[in-house]
Amino acid sequence: MSAAKVKRVVGKYELGRTIGEGTFAKVKFARSSQTGDPVAIKILDKEKVLKNKMAEQIRREIATMKRIKHPNVIRLYEVMGSKTKIYIVLEYVTGGELFDKIVHHGRMKEDEARKYFQQLINAVDYCHSRGVYHRDLKPENLLLDKTGDLKVSDFGLSAISQQQIQGDGLLHTTCGTPNYVAPEVLDDRGYDGATADLWSCGVILFVLLAGYLPFDDSNLMNLYRKISVAEFTCPPWMSFSVKKFITRILDPNPGTRMTIPEILDDEWFKVDYKPPVFDDEDDTSLDDVYAVFQDSEEHHVTEKREEQPTAMNAFDLINMSKGLNLGNLFDADEVSKRETRFTSKCPPSEIIKKIEEAAKPLGYDVHKKNYKMRLENVKAGRKGNLNVATEVLQVAPSLHLVEVRKAKGDTLEFHKFYKKLSSSLKDVVWKTEEEMQTSNVESKQFCA
Repeated sequence: MSAAKVKRVVGKYELGRTIGEGTFAKVKFARSSQTGDPVAIKILDKEKVLKNKMAEQIRREIATMKRIKHPNVIRLYEVMGSKTKIYIVLEYVTGGELFDKIVHHGRMKEDEARKYFQQLINAVDYCHSRGVYHRDLKPENLLLDKTGDLKVSDFGLSAISQQQIQGDGLLHTTCGTPNYVAPEVLDDRGYDGATADLWSCGVILFVLLAGYLPFDDSNLMNLYRKISVAEFTCPPWMSFSVKKFITRILDPNPGTRMTIPEILDDEWFKVDYKPPVFDDEDDTSLDDVYAVFQDSEEHHVTEKREEQPTAMNAFDLINMSKGLNLGNLFDADEVSKRETRFTSKCPPSEIIKKIEEAAKPLGYDVHKKNYKMRLENVKAGRKGNLNVATEVLQVAPSLHLVEVRKAKGDTLEFHKFYKKLSSSLKDVVWKTEEEMQTSNVESKQFCA
């Protein structure tokens, strides 16, 4: 395997693949060149921050989050700034999303669901006590570390670009994922961030135990109506005590909704409960945060770029594989929930060309930059326009890995798109001799 070639270096961190993307930011996997430790780096565009007059608010949020050192919340290590970007260095966890655990194994037993819910409430309680609200709590934002403990990601950062607190002390911006959003958020009359987060926690607990959403409808207005009156039914396998518990949390009236002290005192919740033990001393330096927002050139971090496919080493392959089974990484037919990968012996320019030729007839606008592409469906689906991000990475001089990832839109639409795309890329995808025999492919692979 070829030695890793630097694609992009920011300060002491070598940036790798994109692992998350949003309207105002993207998150990249990175590794410290000094220690070799993996981190996740959230990248904000300074121009967008200034244009939306969010600089001071984001500075406060980042400063607050840097002080939060809770075992069930992703750590914020440091902040760096360049002329055009803000880089937020975060803890990188390897256990995947709690959402994937439900997808692959189905609903949980009450003991297992309770353990995760207890850890979620611990994190929410701690952050609320410091005036930090998430407002987009859902299983996809709940990660698991290598020991299987829950880590809440983006707490205080997921909604910093939209947050608006008006004179009445209430939040007034509708945000979050509709199925998990509290009714008062949808009413657009102002809401309390703490009670809104607790509603989302209740929906999460229901999903863990039921394996499906309590509020779901293909018609958005019907969905909002169900949420506004808390129209849901618990499945028969739930115990009476947990049904009662969930019903008290999913109270459409935020004034009578269950509070955190009441949750902590509930008999169902208290079973095997272990309060978190951690060091909460505030010895955190905020010098880097102040330096970034003073925007002084002497504090700008150095950036290096190379316009070529990123070379991957063994550590990158292991991080991208499932449970260290590299066979899954190269399975062209294995489509995960939001992304998939395939290998090719074609030159990178040929791969990009083939993807573009396959995507345009499907109604996608193609935006190219170096060896990355963004495919955007001009026709909006049930969750808006489907955006697909692709990137070509170098595994060896004559072998490339192509990552195809849903950046925005509906997961089901992404699956349908990939099936159509893959049928058009048969000449590009590399297969082993065994796979070629299995699929009765007699001709040599294109560009092999």
